Amino acid sequence: MRRVGGVQFLATFYARAIRFAISRQFQYRVTNYLVLTAMFIESLIYLALWHAATQASGGSVGGWSTGALSAYFLVWMLVRNMVIAFTPYGFSARIESGQFSSLMLRPMHPIHHDIAAFAGWKLVMIAFWLPVATVLALVVRPELSVTPLGVTVFVVAAWGAYLIRALYLWLLGLTSFWTTRSSAFFDVFLVVEILLSGRMMPMSLLPQWLRDVAELTPFPWTFGFPVESLLGTLTTDELLHGLVMQLVWIAVASAAVALVWRRAVRRHTSVGH
Repeated sequence: MRRVGGVQFLATFYARAIRFAISRQFQYRVTNYLVLTAMFIESLIYLALWHAATQASGGSVGGWSTGALSAYFLVWMLVRNMVIAFTPYGFSARIESGQFSSLMLRPMHPIHHDIAAFAGWKLVMIAFWLPVATVLALVVRPELSVTPLGVTVFVVAAWGAYLIRALYLWLLGLTSFWTTRSSAFFDVFLVVEILLSGRMMPMSLLPQWLRDVAELTPFPWTFGFPVESLLGTLTTDELLHGLVMQLVWIAVASAAVALVWRRAVRRHTSVGH
């Protein structure tokens, strides 16, 4: 299968694909607001639980006040939208419907199409998130300590988190070539992610042994790290360490996808309706 490479070619492709995705997603405003509502509800559930815990504990839990937790889950909403990527459910559907056959005929690795399309979608979701976040901030009154360094790291870390999650979900999707459906692997992935990523609570609220386990996985760098980089709770060394760890996991995931992809396409059998 022929592949096109080159930095300039990829840059041109991503720029055009992202512009197309933006224009396309603005045509589905209702759908996007429904997705944002789902993220909003998940965030409010976690926030309500931890607000109740802080009140029961005299105003703070593990050093996190009510206002700090409000800030955490407000930023969490943005990060949650940033890390949405093409899932193994869609991957299996492509194979079953025969869509993957046409993708394999294109001169570029299919993963680039998914990464670019979802990247463009995120820019639209950020625009939709801003007014929602403004209203929510007036209600929950978050305590933020934003710095220029924190904002800069957050922007980089949010996109790094997206790449990590996109690559690992694509890797899970590739198992469909062996199992037909990879939904079971994805379900396990989500359970582990919720426990170890900072998605349900700040990482510092986990038991120390569980934090040590999480440090050996890519999960903390997809939720907890991007959120806390904007909150101002991390030192400069911790910010640098987090960015380095994101690069490490992106490199590991990229190598794994390349390796598994070469073996997976040999097993591809086109089916359709």
